[in-house]
Amino acid sequence: MTASNPPDAALSDDARIVRDYLEASMIPDPDAAAAYMAPGCTITFTGGREFDHPRGPTSVNAARYAWVKKRMLRFDVAPGDGETVVYSTGFLYGAWPDGTPFDGNRYVDRFVVRGGAIVKMDVWNDSAEWILDPALRR
Repeated sequence: MTASNPPDAALSDDARIVRDYLEASMIPDPDAAAAYMAPGCTITFTGGREFDHPRGPTSVNAARYAWVKKRMLRFDVAPGDGETVVYSTGFLYGAWPDGTPFDGNRYVDRFVVRGGAIVKMDVWNDSAEWILDPALRR
């Protein structure tokens, strides 16, 4: 599969902030990603790990994968009173630490955007299950 991230024209301003954050985090450039986050932002990563900077998830990913990227297939936007919830869904692809490639690892990221900045992020994906049972890997 190839990457197929949604084009700018199809995204709201808040979804574009989320997409740009995710693209910076995949470089990985956690400091560039942090530019899209409000002070005090909370990132709740897989397993319930909490971080206040994208360096946290980057360090987890560095230990978990040789490399990893997101194929962002969809952004669902739910505007609210003063904030917007944006869901990014798609698949992770990359290589495990031993170099074995993988693809089709489902992910869901939930963001709360307020005043043009991300104030909260929650992350879920299939990686833990795939690590526990290699037969699930694709």
